[in-house]
Amino acid sequence: MRCRPVSPVPNVVPSPVAAGSAPAAAAPPGCSGRSRGSPSCACRAVPCRPSAAMAAPPSAAAAPPPARRCPPLPAAEPLLFLATLALGLQGPLATQYLWDRLGAEHGYSGPNATSPAGCGNGSAATEPLRQEVEALVSHWNLYINLGGFFIGLFSVTLFGPWSDSIGRRPALILPAAGMAMQAAIYLLVMYLQLHVAYFLLGRVLSGLMGDYNLILASCFAYVADTSDKRTRTFRIAILEACLGIAGMLASIGGGQWRKAQGYINPFWLVLAVSLAATLYAAFCLQESVKQQKPAKLFTLQHYKAVYRLYTAPEHLSSKRKLALYSLAFFLLVTVHFGTKDLFVLYELGSPLCWAADLIGYGSATSYLTYLSSLGGLWLLQLCLEDTWVAEIGLISNISGLVVISLATTTSLMFTGYGILFLSMAATPVIRAKLSKLVSETEQGALFASVACVEGLCSLVATGVFNSLYPASLHFMRGFPFLFGAVVLLIPAAILGWIEIWDSNHDYSHFSDASLSPADG
Repeated sequence: MRCRPVSPVPNVVPSPVAAGSAPAAAAPPGCSGRSRGSPSCACRAVPCRPSAAMAAPPSAAAAPPPARRCPPLPAAEPLLFLATLALGLQGPLATQYLWDRLGAEHGYSGPNATSPAGCGNGSAATEPLRQEVEALVSHWNLYINLGGFFIGLFSVTLFGPWSDSIGRRPALILPAAGMAMQAAIYLLVMYLQLHVAYFLLGRVLSGLMGDYNLILASCFAYVADTSDKRTRTFRIAILEACLGIAGMLASIGGGQWRKAQGYINPFWLVLAVSLAATLYAAFCLQESVKQQKPAKLFTLQHYKAVYRLYTAPEHLSSKRKLALYSLAFFLLVTVHFGTKDLFVLYELGSPLCWAADLIGYGSATSYLTYLSSLGGLWLLQLCLEDTWVAEIGLISNISGLVVISLATTTSLMFTGYGILFLSMAATPVIRAKLSKLVSETEQGALFASVACVEGLCSLVATGVFNSLYPASLHFMRGFPFLFGAVVLLIPAAILGWIEIWDSNHDYSHFSDASLSPADG
């Protein structure tokens, strides 16, 4: 673009300008110091570029460029850590608050199930009332968990496939905001002494926005988007280590803080951490979906995408592996959740009779298995395939549960905890293998289905193991742990069979390829 010659305009009187403004500012660029009517003010040989002030309106030129609040980070680990910390604080505190509120309403002020004064020191007069309060707390916990699960079952399978098109960040912002909303409702219940049924309302609202399971699914899908197949297993293991670290901090800090200051202040921390997770997802997290495209949210196509993962006729071997790996994951996580729920009850009863400090040490030790499994996975991957690393993790899990089922002393119980040091190495391997069986555009749908399976694991584990424990007290207190060890033989067999079948299949292809030139 070049300037046109300016025709002479003699004796032009400039219009009045505001005080302090430069009259020469109206001259065209490159014409300063010349007569405004001179034709030579037209351009020289160099092109004349319009200034920013001429190209844009004054208001736009005066506006400063928007400042970036936070550099985009390709890391979902801080978000998952914050969400897990909020959940780890909220769950036990809500249960203890239900116990205290319902106990006060029914005139019971004795110790709850997690604060014993010793084995068998309960009063016979208050025992029926204690059992009534315990049943009420159990029922309300069941209502809250079932409400969150069934609502989340539909929302997670809706938002997960939607994030394959629209991006992961919206599917992370919504559930984090839902968790913050749930914490705010819980605080209102505590401040205003509202009925505990509002806890269910808070959980349902959080479930409508995806709840924690959607954060879990979207974070694992995010890692699958940003990693290659060689490093994916270790990246997923890092995410699971974040679960362990956040759970350990929540279990150590939440109980002590409640004893010192009650329920209000810890729940303010839950709200603050949930809001921090929301802000991180909104302003600091880099989008991982490379080809984003607009997509409808409320459509049955998202549910069909999850359904097609397991039923589409193409790649029949991959679909078979998908089903088998999902079954192995379901059994493994069900045993993990079920035995973890029973550890405290098992330690409280005779002959262990642990006090609160030993229970805290045992809980911290169980969470340390996430870190030890991460380190063991990294070392074993240097010399072994992922499947055999998972088999070693399952052997560690089975052996530890067998020892715990026979534990009658504190030292033997901690020995069982120590043998579990590689028990969490199998789940990241299975998640990674599931992720490698689907395309890049199906990661959200896959991990949404895995999150639903994980939620189902929690319900099944609660029903099976919590029913099995009282039924087996008269012949073997540790029988549920032994039962879990036996169940883990099934995923070990599934993983081993798939690996051997793949090896034989690859070998047969190699043999056919090497024999075909000789046949010809």
